[in-house]
Amino acid sequence: MAFESLSEKLQNIFKNLRGRGRLSEADVKAALKEVKLALLEADVNFKVVRQFIKSVQERAVGQDVLNSLTPGQMVIKIVNEEMVSLMGSETTEIALRPSDEITVIMMTGLQGAGKTTTSAKIAGKLLEKNRKPLLAACDVYRPAAIEQLQVNGERMGVPVFSMGTGISPVDIAKAAVEHARREGMNVVILDTAGRLHVDEDMMQELKDIQEAVHVDQTIFVVDAMTGQDAVNVAKAFNDKINIDGIILTKLDGDTRGGAALSIRAVTGKPILYAGMGEKLSDLEQFHPDRMASRILGMGDVLTLIEKAQAQVDEQKALELSQKMRKNAFGYDDLLDSIKQIRSMGGISDMLAMVPGMSAKLGSMDVDESQLGKIEAIIHSMTPEERSNPDLLNPSRKKRIAAGAGVPVSQVNRLAKQLEQMKKLMKQFGGKMPGMPGMPGGRRGRLRFPF
Repeated sequence: MAFESLSEKLQNIFKNLRGRGRLSEADVKAALKEVKLALLEADVNFKVVRQFIKSVQERAVGQDVLNSLTPGQMVIKIVNEEMVSLMGSETTEIALRPSDEITVIMMTGLQGAGKTTTSAKIAGKLLEKNRKPLLAACDVYRPAAIEQLQVNGERMGVPVFSMGTGISPVDIAKAAVEHARREGMNVVILDTAGRLHVDEDMMQELKDIQEAVHVDQTIFVVDAMTGQDAVNVAKAFNDKINIDGIILTKLDGDTRGGAALSIRAVTGKPILYAGMGEKLSDLEQFHPDRMASRILGMGDVLTLIEKAQAQVDEQKALELSQKMRKNAFGYDDLLDSIKQIRSMGGISDMLAMVPGMSAKLGSMDVDESQLGKIEAIIHSMTPEERSNPDLLNPSRKKRIAAGAGVPVSQVNRLAKQLEQMKKLMKQFGGKMPGMPGMPGGRRGRLRFPF
């Protein structure tokens, strides 16, 4: 999970600040020294760290802060505000022309950054905004790049323009724009070639494309897991071809997060989106204030709500609520709930966005692998058994357990948990949809039925 180590260190530092009734200037400086070390260990650019600490210290050692009733919280508030400022303060969208004109977006980046997949993800986002995007396969060098774009385009429901590998990328870009004009499309996304490192041939090719088709937005896609190198490469691209915005990929991985905190300050260009997973839907609008809240362990409720709104079928949610009120919640409904949780990134990702929960997740064992066993048990039931749990007598449970490859005791536990859920829902008037055994259990473990 992105920023996990940095977040944990910062929260420990701030925990000590909150526990102090009064703060001296020396206390603040000592805490900020620890913050500085934590940021450097997270691979944040040294110059960026130095300026960040200087800005925080100038504000935090003022008498208004030190003499306030809660100086520790005031210092944390200042750190949060400066971190938001560091990452850009405002959320930035990809600039688009009016819908009756064609916007040309050129996707750039090094090989392996996830540029081709991200191109398809951006096309999907634009499709949701009632735009008519066209993906253009301009990477004629990497084996299977064109096929990968075609597969991803098909999944997103976006057409892909390709002329094979024997044509110049500049000519492909020009032909793609003409094709879009003929077909009434209003956004062309050029998936250009990457290299293993920055070189003059690549940069010249990108410049030629910019001039040939009048590129409106040049987007730089960078792998956040490359740490400080990501910042250096972004700066090199910006110096050569003047990028308009940045998309960070693999922020869901085991990354120290330094790129997200440095790249805006070094390049002066906004972070537009963050890739949070492998699925084509795993691309989040980058909100500096929400990202700062995540890093500081304050949660990100707004993104959690947006994910729920995007993934949850309103009609199904209404039907589910009615079933809960009637105490008619069955195994098919439980299966739907599991699918929705998976589509939102899993329980760990959801809990990390809840204020105060990210600090606890390090010591909490969230065993999501058990979801697969629950699904296997439910899939081993007949349609009648799923809709009417009361049918599950001992012989049926034995058959279901054999089909799912689990002991009968696990089927019994799932049945018991479902009954407990139904009783709880009845008490709260159908307003508590959830998962069996969550939260609860012993020793900080989020438990499922097994």
